[in-house]
Amino acid sequence: MDGQDTALRLNFEDLYILFNFSDYENLSGNSTGTFLIDQNTIICQGPHFEPAVNSAICVVYFLIFLLAIPGNIIVALVIGYNYRFLSPSDIYLLHLVVADTLYALSIPFWAVSTVHGWVFGDVMCKLVSLIQEVNFYSSILFLMCISIDRYLAIVWAVKAHRKRRALCSWMVCFSVWVLGTVFSFPVLFNDAFKPVNSDRIVCYEYHNPESIDQWKLGTRVLRHVLGFLLPLIVMLVCYGVTISRLLGTRSFEKQKAMRVIVAVVIAFLLCWMPYHLSVISDTIIRSGLISYSCETRNSIDLALFFTQSLGLLHSCINPVLYAFVGQKFRRNLLNLLYKTRVLERSSLSRSSRSTSQTSEGTSTFL
Repeated sequence: MDGQDTALRLNFEDLYILFNFSDYENLSGNSTGTFLIDQNTIICQGPHFEPAVNSAICVVYFLIFLLAIPGNIIVALVIGYNYRFLSPSDIYLLHLVVADTLYALSIPFWAVSTVHGWVFGDVMCKLVSLIQEVNFYSSILFLMCISIDRYLAIVWAVKAHRKRRALCSWMVCFSVWVLGTVFSFPVLFNDAFKPVNSDRIVCYEYHNPESIDQWKLGTRVLRHVLGFLLPLIVMLVCYGVTISRLLGTRSFEKQKAMRVIVAVVIAFLLCWMPYHLSVISDTIIRSGLISYSCETRNSIDLALFFTQSLGLLHSCINPVLYAFVGQKFRRNLLNLLYKTRVLERSSLSRSSRSTSQTSEGTSTFL
């Protein structure tokens, strides 16, 4: 009997080492002597990439960073050049540029973490995550504000006192930053920790399938609705009505404005829709609505990683879509370059004459 007991103990220990279970409760026996694995208590190893893949991702991150920072700074300088004549859309665009710039500043941290893991500590994990999340939600809300302003300006031709409209726009911007901060508070639960079976530290919210906080899931659902679905619906409705109105006109400039609007919506959907679908899937996994397995968990983690990288690209696209396609922006950029003596007066005159006819009478860069 002693020999048999010893053999049984060794078999259990071998199973423990093989599957790296935290305790023997992960195994359950039946009358036939077959042991079944409890999927809910398995500690997943998580997806891993080859060093060459991590290095390539790191390089892509830094390229996005190098494109986003100068592009957004140039837009901010051009907008600030005419700060006395800013329209509501210009004010929203200026804050959107600030949000995109701050969002881009978090990219180097994630770039380094792809190669070496999170080496910046727990405090920086929370801080960088908060900065990224605040500016993510703020960017979406500012896009919504721009869509509403374009709807009012084109469809309803709303005109009001310039100072009164500017004051209201600044108050809206302040509210957007506050709301974006409130939406982002849950990321303070992110921690720098080393997952089981991993030699690298990650910065993320730890997920324990056996312990689900309902209030955390509730805040996630609220953020999905108010931070993405609602702005998306508002954008689609405003831009849809605006486009239908523009289709009824034959003005070349209005048709051009319609193409810009379509590009804005498509870029937003392509960059952020996959990420939000991945986050929603992650929320469903955490809620226990579907069966949990390591394969499912790893698939969601991979989707979150790659779709977040796609979302980072949006900080590069915004300066092009909202500024560089605008004729008045190009004219103001040339004015700024002339003022700083980067260009000669003759170059400015030729470019200004080509755009003065179409840009006169508007105060927006869109």
